[in-house]
Amino acid sequence: MNVSLNVWLLTVAALCALVAVDFLIGRKPHDVSVKEAGTWTIVWIVLACLFGVGLYAFGGGQPTGEFFAGYITEKSLSVDNLFVFVLIMGKFAVPSQYQQRVLMVGVVMALVLRAVFIAAGAAIISTFSWVFYLFGAFLIWTAWKLVEDARKEGHDEEYEENKLLKAVEKRFGVADRYHGTKLWIEENGKRVMTPMLVVMLAIGSTDVLFALDSIPAIYGLTEDPYIVFTANAFALMGLRQLYFLIGGLLKKLVHLSYGLSIILGFIGVKLLLHALHESGVHVPEISIPFSLGFIVLVLAITTFTSLRAAKRQEEPEGVAEGEAPNRPGL
Repeated sequence: MNVSLNVWLLTVAALCALVAVDFLIGRKPHDVSVKEAGTWTIVWIVLACLFGVGLYAFGGGQPTGEFFAGYITEKSLSVDNLFVFVLIMGKFAVPSQYQQRVLMVGVVMALVLRAVFIAAGAAIISTFSWVFYLFGAFLIWTAWKLVEDARKEGHDEEYEENKLLKAVEKRFGVADRYHGTKLWIEENGKRVMTPMLVVMLAIGSTDVLFALDSIPAIYGLTEDPYIVFTANAFALMGLRQLYFLIGGLLKKLVHLSYGLSIILGFIGVKLLLHALHESGVHVPEISIPFSLGFIVLVLAITTFTSLRAAKRQEEPEGVAEGEAPNRPGL
């Protein structure tokens, strides 16, 4: 799409306004209820759907299909990222009433940093068409790594702080306890960080690492920076509420990594075919409608098999499927 500077500015301003409203509503530290999380999750999904309808009205079916394919892919990858967020919250023992503030700031940081990544990606693609080979190969490799991690039950591992975070902690020092929502305090005449700031940096920096596979993935579905940015923005902006809504269900999505690996591998192949086509090789290209249908189908099957497997694990030991458990006196 040919998006003017005014449309870009209007879109960014609207997204900033939505973030501000979200921040004002959640400004007071509190435990987020399932009802609150569910309501806002629906709100963000509806807003994304309305934006897609707007794209259809002004741009037609092609950009709309690209947006929804990108949005669903990014949302799915975000759900997988929630596993790590749970580990981070546990690692830093974040009080439940402060978790929504941590996630809110972390998501805003991720939005800003991803905007930089998206701009860089667009510049690289416009200059070097061979980068699609690199993106495709990287996504296929990432898909294989996801399968290996799933086999090792990687979600049960503990979170380890990255080198950058450790360096920041060493440079500024960290208080030994939380001080409400304060990020800095004076301690023994020295200005030090609170654990609240440390965990926010952990969430933000971790999401940057997640962007290394999500940005190439969405560029495999669309080359339009505007669609890439808005799909990422809508996927991330509902992440905080989604964390509280399905936090207890995350462990039941036992096959999610396998589903995501299939999706990333599929997009990787799509990128390689596109790169070959751009190089003059006559190969079939995968259409957006087919991509969207494939992604939705894989996620639906993955969710169904995950919940079915989790249900089987919860059954009393020694009770086979379809067999009535032994009851005393019968």
